Amino acid sequence: MLGGEASWEDVGAAFTEQAAFIRRFTAEQDVQTNEVQRAWALLPAFLALAGDRPFDLLELGPSAGLNLVFDRYRYRYTAGTWGDGPLELHGHDRIPVPPEILRRRISVVRRRGVDLNPVDATTEHGARLLQAFLWPDQVERRERLQSAIEVLRTDPPELVRGDYTECLPELLADRTPGSQLVVFQTASTMYLARDAMAGVRAALQQASLREPLVFLNAEAPGGEDGFSLQFERYPGGQRERVAVFDFHGAWLDWGR
Repeated sequence: MLGGEASWEDVGAAFTEQAAFIRRFTAEQDVQTNEVQRAWALLPAFLALAGDRPFDLLELGPSAGLNLVFDRYRYRYTAGTWGDGPLELHGHDRIPVPPEILRRRISVVRRRGVDLNPVDATTEHGARLLQAFLWPDQVERRERLQSAIEVLRTDPPELVRGDYTECLPELLADRTPGSQLVVFQTASTMYLARDAMAGVRAALQQASLREPLVFLNAEAPGGEDGFSLQFERYPGGQRERVAVFDFHGAWLDWGR
């Protein structure tokens, strides 16, 4: 349908005429989304971490990496705006972000992501694949995705194919001198087994013995109505919850 081979006006015909393709696609292709609206909830946390050193970013499970270029978007909150990118992200900050945080600036020296099946959104196939996993009536979400893809294409991040539960130590050892390493994730560790997450934290701890790092972790613990956004500082793994936000970034409770 995205390629013009079928139409939502006659879905029945699409299932009949494209049956072979649909069977193959559903058998071979895992669901792969990349919700850029989550960057609206992540930005204040990145700003709170900003210091004298530029960020060396490493995202776990980035899909196409749209959130790795978060600082290239424009943001609107109750307390003000941030950035001047062509795509504006906004939502309902039910507990507002303090205005002083929005006055801070960020510098990024490197952007990397590691994913089992990274999506190359610089290609037409990759862009279409991301759109294929959105409901057809979510017009605003689709337009936001398309705009984010255009932003990413100006200077794409580095995407590594691999299982980060296995290759994380190697990635953490490759650090940019003079930078602040920030590892982050929003919707990938929730699919890991408990022992696998323990291994991730062990890798973070071991890497931090060389130089401290921060893990910005959006967890979905039982009983929450959204992601719990936490700083985990290594060495030590001390945790500080800074916000709760909607699973797709529609609302944010800062400081909750």
